[in-house]
Amino acid sequence: MVNEDVPAKPLIIWLGTNTCAGDMLSLLNAKDPGYQELISSIAELRFDYLLGASEGSDAINVLDDLQKNHKAAYILVVEGSIPTRSNGLYSVIGYRNGKAWTALQAVRELGAEARYVVAAGTCAAFGGIYAAAPNPSKCVSLQAVLDRKVINVPGCPINPEWMMGTLNHLIQYGEPALDDYSRPKLFYGETIHNLCQRRDYFDNSIFAAKPGEPWCMYKIGCKGPVTYADCPVRQWNGEHLSWPVKANTPCIGCASPEFPDGDVPFFEHLPDIKLPGIKVTANRVGLLTGVVTALGIGAHLMGSILTGRLAETLKKDLPGGSKLKIRPRLKKGHK
Repeated sequence: MVNEDVPAKPLIIWLGTNTCAGDMLSLLNAKDPGYQELISSIAELRFDYLLGASEGSDAINVLDDLQKNHKAAYILVVEGSIPTRSNGLYSVIGYRNGKAWTALQAVRELGAEARYVVAAGTCAAFGGIYAAAPNPSKCVSLQAVLDRKVINVPGCPINPEWMMGTLNHLIQYGEPALDDYSRPKLFYGETIHNLCQRRDYFDNSIFAAKPGEPWCMYKIGCKGPVTYADCPVRQWNGEHLSWPVKANTPCIGCASPEFPDGDVPFFEHLPDIKLPGIKVTANRVGLLTGVVTALGIGAHLMGSILTGRLAETLKKDLPGGSKLKIRPRLKKGHK
């Protein structure tokens, strides 16, 4: 006998707040598994703000039912940042009992009863574009308004496999290993710089002078040394065809907590690297990696590159200083 109260497949709520809808549109480009397989075989997408057929009270009733009758049985995915100004009235999910149900209220209520909470895209994970200065709606990250763990899957937009892989891991194996920013290490465990196909050009000081040239993009603003994501090896467009550097334009660091305020100007290179007792200009990094022994700082620099500390060193000198390592409204390493 089938118990109709127990769903046959894991339930997913995909909620949109202040968003351009780019993350859901990106997910539709997933290939293996694809979106069709996700909703037909893997999980039940019970609510989708963008693709759902219901509207008005019918749609709100779906969310009410999930919150009341399926506690700890659904995964809440939130796309977009959360506006907090005017009690959240800058983003309204719908009307409930004749009153506006704000995104701020919805994510708190639905998030409290979810099995897992996932932030889809940089806006939900870290504030992103909508939280950029002057931030008139006082947008914040999802984590900033929830007193529970949020799994962050940043990107502007997300790579479809980052989200598809995270959802499948949660369903099949539970929570994946996360870094200090609550990102799955499976996808965000290494810098773009260390995975880049053009790393040899960097090591040999062969730099592009303008976008469009086939060399290392470091001197024209590439944020690969401080951005953790596997874009160079995973690539995009469903068929794994390309990514920004392969298309001859610098990485702008869209998966980083600082994006976008801490990554602008996009086409200016990272600031100087400061090492104990010596200041190394960014223009000389590539050269130094080739003559490290002669300069007497090679062991430290190469060790920093190999362990990832170089990315942290560079971040300290981003515009605004170390405070931009993470937005004040985000709770780093929230457990």
